[in-house]
Formats: sequence, structure tokens, C-alpha cells
Amino acid sequence: MTADVSLAPGDPGTPSGEPRWLDAEEQRAWRAWLYSSQLLQDRLDRELTHATGISHAYYEILVALSETEGRMMRMSELAERCLSSRSRLSHAVSRLEERGWVRRQVCPDDGRGQLAVLTDDGFAALEAAAPVHVEGVRSHLFDQLSPEQVAAMRDIGETLLRHLGPR
Repeated sequence: MTADVSLAPGDPGTPSGEPRWLDAEEQRAWRAWLYSSQLLQDRLDRELTHATGISHAYYEILVALSETEGRMMRMSELAERCLSSRSRLSHAVSRLEERGWVRRQVCPDDGRGQLAVLTDDGFAALEAAAPVHVEGVRSHLFDQLSPEQVAAMRDIGETLLRHLGPR
């Protein structure tokens, strides 16, 4: 018997209070999705790091900053966007500062807050890494799927985002 991964902590499960165990097909689907997602993330990270010296986590920070007005974001918002703790993000931004790719500045709206700002050198590093990243995503994900599977993947992702995303 396996633990039910579909319940949130404190969720009573069924009306009788029993856990809603996954059936065999759900368990196979869950394991396939979980393990394939982990393998894909690992492969993308290894390829990107090997080719560019930029980890996937650092790449995502650069991407997040590049997609904002002025290429800057409050550190707290950036941590949330990258699904990172503030301390972990602060450490990563320090490493990116050492490379000259990001700088910090005081938030003009709130002197207590800090902004992470993508520098021109950081944007250039992102532009150089982007072809490696997109080729990995294309070859390891999209080239393996039919158009119908891509549409289903988008539908599943959007459904989960509506359920799990920011409220």
C-alpha cells in the first residue's frame, strides 16, 4: 500500500475519513509523470550547465528578470516566481552578482525592499544560453510528443495551474 499523494495535509479524504488511495492506473500515471519530470529537469540542467556554465536555476532567474519591465524585480517576488526561499534566492543572486549578470538596488517605492536587476552582461549571457536551453526542451520534450499530446499537456498544465497557482 502506498501513501495517498492526492490529499492535502488535514484533508479528511472520503466522507468516512478514509484516505483516497490511488488505484493501479493512477499510481502508474503519477510515477511516470513524476519521474519523467525529474529526469527532464535533470537533463536540461546538466546540458545547460555543461554548455554554458549556467545552471537551470540561475537560467530561470535570468529569464524571470528579462521578462519584466526594466529587467528588474523585487527580490521577494523573484523568490516567489522561482519557487525559491528568500535565502536561497539571495544566495543565487549573490553568485550572479559575482559574474556581473545581476545587481541589487534599493527599491525606490520602499526603502526596505531590494530589487534584482538584470545587467547588460547578464542579458547577453541569457541570450547565449537560450539556444542551448530551447534545443534541450525541443529535443527531450516536444520532439517526443504528438501534437495531440502537446495539446493534452497544455490542458493538464493549465488545469493544475488554476488549482495550484497563486490565489
